[in-house]
Amino acid sequence: MKERRSLSSSERHPSHFGRGGLKLRRMKKLSVDVWSDVVCPWCAVGKRRLEAALAKFPHRADVEVVWRAFELDPTAPRVAVGDNAERIAKKYGRSRAQVEEMTAQLTRLAAIEGLDFHLDRSRSGNTFDAHRVLHLASERGLQDAVKERFFRGYMTEGEAIGEPEVLVRLAAEAGLDPEEVRATLATDRYADDVRDEERAAREMGISGVPFFVIGGKLGVSGAQPTEVLLRALEQGWASVEAATGASGGSEAAVCGPEGCG
Repeated sequence: MKERRSLSSSERHPSHFGRGGLKLRRMKKLSVDVWSDVVCPWCAVGKRRLEAALAKFPHRADVEVVWRAFELDPTAPRVAVGDNAERIAKKYGRSRAQVEEMTAQLTRLAAIEGLDFHLDRSRSGNTFDAHRVLHLASERGLQDAVKERFFRGYMTEGEAIGEPEVLVRLAAEAGLDPEEVRATLATDRYADDVRDEERAAREMGISGVPFFVIGGKLGVSGAQPTEVLLRALEQGWASVEAATGASGGSEAAVCGPEGCG
């Protein structure tokens, strides 16, 4: 498992965000937009590393983090059936033993970050509705808490993350009104917002997650180590202070349509 630790000079242009109805925030604060999926183990690891970087960042109070939608498999059924390891092995052309070893390695790495993965219990499925609920949570000031609860539900507890009533229960445990969540899921509310974010990801060339965009300009791909994310925050802050276009990019482990690696 190899992670690149140096920032490259690959520029991500902020104009890419504005297409399809997704609007950039005009910053007095430093924005951190994170594209991720709730069934992506590397995204949970990346969240922990971002939190660790923010804890060391002297301007933490001036940082705004927003979780953006990305579906690893938009064609997935509401709840995937069958043995999870066999399903992944078949989908990505790997042996069951290879999948089990990769899962064990990822579980050990996640434990270092304080995460208790039990991916053998995971019940994958379509995550479009989960992203809609995260938009509701954002409006209620609870997006981070709901994102965290969805991650734990899927990675640790084996919750069927595609089931509406599971989403209602988990979101309520994170502080949302269960009736409002249920009512949201009964309509197409926030569907356009989710599609706009997914369209923006495609236009920026994002094919794997997590993907961090700092200050609307600096792209960081993958579950980068804490020190790399901290350095990216520092670069983004310098850009805000100087009102110039500091830019760059970095890559590390991500989950994408071809699996997690």
